[in-house]
Amino acid sequence: MRHECARIHSQGLASGQYVVSKTVLLIQDEQRDALLVQELLSRSSDEALQVHWVRSCREGLKRLTETGHAGAPPPDTIAAVVVDLFLPDSRGIETFERLYALAPQIPILVLSAAQDEELARLAVRRGAQDYLLKTHIDEYLLPKTLRSMIERAANADALFEEKERAQVTLKSIGDAVISTDVDGRVTYLNTVAESMTGWSLQEAAGRPLEQVFRIADATTRDVTQNPMALAIQENKTVGLTSNCVLIRRDGTEAAIEDSSAPIHDRQGHVTGAVMVFRDVSMARALSLKMAHLAQHDSLTELPNRILFHDRLIQALALAHRHHHRLALLFLDLDRFKRINDSQGHAIGDCLLQSVAKRLLACVRSSDTVSRLGGDEFVILLSEVTCPEDAVCSAKKILLALSVPHRIDQDDLNLTASIGIATYPDDGAEAETLLKHADLAMYRAKDTGRNTYRFFEPHMDRHTTERISLESGLNRAIEGHEFILHYQPTVSLNSGKFTGVEALIRWRHPQRGLVLPSQFVPIAEEFGFITAIGRWVLHEACRQSQAWRAAGLPPLRLAINISTVELLEKGFVEGVRAILREHGLAPQDLEFELTETFLMRESNTTAAVIKSLSDLGVRIALDDFGTGYSSLSHLKRLPIDTLKIDQSFVSNLATDNDDASIIAAVIGMGKGLRVRIIAEGVETREQLASLQKMGCPEGQGYLFCRPLSAHEFVQLLSSKAAESRPPHGAAQRYLPDPCG
Repeated sequence: MRHECARIHSQGLASGQYVVSKTVLLIQDEQRDALLVQELLSRSSDEALQVHWVRSCREGLKRLTETGHAGAPPPDTIAAVVVDLFLPDSRGIETFERLYALAPQIPILVLSAAQDEELARLAVRRGAQDYLLKTHIDEYLLPKTLRSMIERAANADALFEEKERAQVTLKSIGDAVISTDVDGRVTYLNTVAESMTGWSLQEAAGRPLEQVFRIADATTRDVTQNPMALAIQENKTVGLTSNCVLIRRDGTEAAIEDSSAPIHDRQGHVTGAVMVFRDVSMARALSLKMAHLAQHDSLTELPNRILFHDRLIQALALAHRHHHRLALLFLDLDRFKRINDSQGHAIGDCLLQSVAKRLLACVRSSDTVSRLGGDEFVILLSEVTCPEDAVCSAKKILLALSVPHRIDQDDLNLTASIGIATYPDDGAEAETLLKHADLAMYRAKDTGRNTYRFFEPHMDRHTTERISLESGLNRAIEGHEFILHYQPTVSLNSGKFTGVEALIRWRHPQRGLVLPSQFVPIAEEFGFITAIGRWVLHEACRQSQAWRAAGLPPLRLAINISTVELLEKGFVEGVRAILREHGLAPQDLEFELTETFLMRESNTTAAVIKSLSDLGVRIALDDFGTGYSSLSHLKRLPIDTLKIDQSFVSNLATDNDDASIIAAVIGMGKGLRVRIIAEGVETREQLASLQKMGCPEGQGYLFCRPLSAHEFVQLLSSKAAESRPPHGAAQRYLPDPCG
């Protein structure tokens, strides 16, 4: 399943593990999927949702009805059911219908494979609360969806109980009763009728009923026919038409229900009529509220998936009939998970509410903004004249969301990626348009985020490859598929090695060697990067100490670090523990951050960097010169090393501007007393120019390509490598095709 990289331990899923009113009954035959569900739910920051796992539909039905099973939760404590429709003893929609028939009051979440999504949608139409694709769940979406389902069920129960209580209360104090003679003049009101109409019996007696009992249609405001007159005329019991309101003497209104019957004398002649009526305003309001809850997202009040789907189908029918276009904008917030994890779910919820308000402000009243779940929103532009109209809306939305969101005294920066699909160009069916807009959104993420992309047919293939990488990352650490290569930094004066950088590679079982540029962005986005970074730090420190124990010369170890890792709680203490475990001195470790990090630098991350520096760990700024960062950051943060980006070095011999920039950085480094390393040195001409400028250190294929640990040991052990001028190594070690 998607978005998960941590090791899952099977010993946590024992029978009988539940908490009253927070038990989730998981019906799943696949052990791996069941273990993942429990792991994701156990990570929830608030009260944990405990899982009781069974493998078959029959066992699930037993847990919903029978008591007395050892370790099993009582049926009345099961708050939700999570079910895979394909089980050993039941398959497809039959699985859902058996569960729903037995316990319709318990919310059911369907877990579905992508190829079975239509069955999952059918289950939702037949009563399931929601469904999730197995490839899309993560530690935020699954608990959030379950909590939302349980809250909606609790709200519905509370509203139902409130409605019942209101009706019982009305009955306990008695219904209103009013009677008339055969001419329709009031003869009697009880106390409740006096209160509801605003007329006392003494004042009302003898007056026409229409004067005392004024009723009208709540929608049209038309006067409704007198039910008592109709009962007298037809000599039978009659009732008010639906949606009627009683207009009191003071002009206030109350929704009512009534029953009118004729009064007969001893000979059976009609002598008048009696009406029993009651105030149903609260019941109608509760009914409307329950209908609203069923069709709207409880957090943002936006239309939910069900209501949006209905509106999309209606809009498509109108577009087809009138031959006009419509557009779907599928929006996903960039790096929302990072904010949610670092700031907490309460802040994350407030941020989602802020996003919802801004989205509504960006569209017309005839358009629809919906929250599908998590940090995914979809906007229906019900009528557009051309694709450029959708572009204008997308740009307006991106601009509105980029303005800092003020949440709990903090300004949070947020961007989004938008995919656009239009009717009829990109599909004629609702599901097709949604799928194509979703694919376009993923393409927008892959091309840098904070942008939009239109759907193109080739995106289906691209997204399939992306999903394949995501699922592969889930097993890569456990499968020992990652390796480290090592590339030295070199003194441009002496040719001696001054340090070594650890570079991660992924040995994919099918794809072969995968570059970091292909999988690191995905790992950052979906929460894998923390575990990967922890492995890199362990392995690099272990290898460094192994080299020293073998008598090889000590080198400063450089490791690339993600800002996601920096924001992880307890990161500095984790680094301290790993250094202690492997016996590596903090000053022998250097973390490399990209310059673009400084542009997003916050007080929190600055504090982490300073804590690392206080610990003794060195800090390097990678790709320097590409991020347009302020020099004030260099002054405020404890930066030890600047690495000149290879794009400047590659044009050194032909571009005077690049040469000037490099000279300026070298001079700045001397002034700030920081190390300067030129990256991407590949030719002797570049080396000569750098030496002439006084650049102290370099790194690149001219000196050495990235090597495996074994190859690097041989290099360090070679006396020739210790004495050879730096440019000589280039003839022995050819460029690495992996970059």
